[in-house]
Amino acid sequence: MFAYLAKRVIQAIAVMFVISLIAFAIQGNLGDPLRELVGQSVSEEVRQQLRDELGLNDSFVTQYLRFAGNALQGDLGTSYFFKEPALDVILKKLPATLELVFGATLIIIGFSVPLGVYTAIKPDSILSRIIMGLSIVGISIPVFLTAILMIFVFSVEYGWFPSYGRGDTVHVWGYWQTNFATADGWMHIILPSIALASIMLPLFVRLIRAEMMEVLQSEYVKYAKAKGINPWRIYFVHALKNTLLPVITVGGVQIGTMVAYTILTETVFQWPGMGFMFLEAVNRVDTPLIVAYLIVVGFIFVVTNTIVDLIYGLVNPTVNIARMGA
Repeated sequence: MFAYLAKRVIQAIAVMFVISLIAFAIQGNLGDPLRELVGQSVSEEVRQQLRDELGLNDSFVTQYLRFAGNALQGDLGTSYFFKEPALDVILKKLPATLELVFGATLIIIGFSVPLGVYTAIKPDSILSRIIMGLSIVGISIPVFLTAILMIFVFSVEYGWFPSYGRGDTVHVWGYWQTNFATADGWMHIILPSIALASIMLPLFVRLIRAEMMEVLQSEYVKYAKAKGINPWRIYFVHALKNTLLPVITVGGVQIGTMVAYTILTETVFQWPGMGFMFLEAVNRVDTPLIVAYLIVVGFIFVVTNTIVDLIYGLVNPTVNIARMGA
């Protein structure tokens, strides 16, 4: 286990180095950051002086080494717009995004497992065909369109749910403000969570169904049926456990991907998370904040994948964790 973790840490450092290099390289193509700092009325001489003070006239290697050295100390730069450390700005927005992803994950798990198992057990039933048909529709519709339709139906037409913002939150710790402690917070997070889950839920239903149908054809399931074991025990204890092994692997990666998908969901619902902040940073050419966002999201991906590998090894003891890291 120690050797595996050490190898994963080395891989994570290499991945983070590549992510930081790419993120830092693209900032030169995002526009002139001085535009947001001083506007258009400042003379060219003053602009050049500011560029020298900010180090924008240094070579790429010099700028990157300076950035990397500061990043190792937890300094990802200072936001041009917020006038505070970019990492602090992101940490203030991170709880809203993580709670949105958590809500979507609960919906995905709560619906994909029973629906996937049912469609595998009774593939020819009318309900199964309806579920699979809806899954195709769900995969085909972009998340932002789903969000807009939900706002129109449930907020504009019926007025059941609010259409934007987080509502009332309760301070938990540090920058963390939670929606799950108030009724108004729950009402505000329901629609965004459903919209975010809509892009992943059909995928997981189809994945669980395919894996379950394959497992149900295995010899040990046939043997369990021959012994007269309760069918529901066979489905939800013996078969489902083996079905979830590949689902865990895909699910971990997709949960990390949902952090990126929140950009569209948060924009439509005006959800004050990292994704909404990122789009605003792009519009303002707030390059330190953009680079910091890309690095933080990359770090979340790396951590998520490592945790998924560890969980996979615990769920399936036959997997040699040391070899997984090879």
